[in-house]
Amino acid sequence: MPVWVKIILQVLLFTLISTAMNALVAWLSLPIPGGILGIAVLFILLKTGIVKLKWLDAGASWLIAEMLLFFVPSAVGVLSYGPLMAHEGLRILLVIICSTVLVMAVAGRIAERMARSKESASL
Repeated sequence: MPVWVKIILQVLLFTLISTAMNALVAWLSLPIPGGILGIAVLFILLKTGIVKLKWLDAGASWLIAEMLLFFVPSAVGVLSYGPLMAHEGLRILLVIICSTVLVMAVAGRIAERMARSKESASL
């Protein structure tokens, strides 16, 4: 099977899971976004072995490689809020910078702990 067909099928699988979880959240009136539920369900399916990583690897890699394209509509949408950006832009930028630094620090700390945990488990 050609790689591009694999990628399309895997992205369709991600889309199917996302659509199903959004429908489930709407049907059950759950207080969490369907995307978060989809990530949790996919994680459980991967951990239990029901879904194999190789079934999703090419599609996930393609989506990550093209992630920048998903931010273009948001960036263009900001342009229509010129007066807001002129008035509150500095505060918004400060929040973005602080939250980015915080996320990077927490992610780095978690990665360090996981690495130490793996290291001590292998000794």
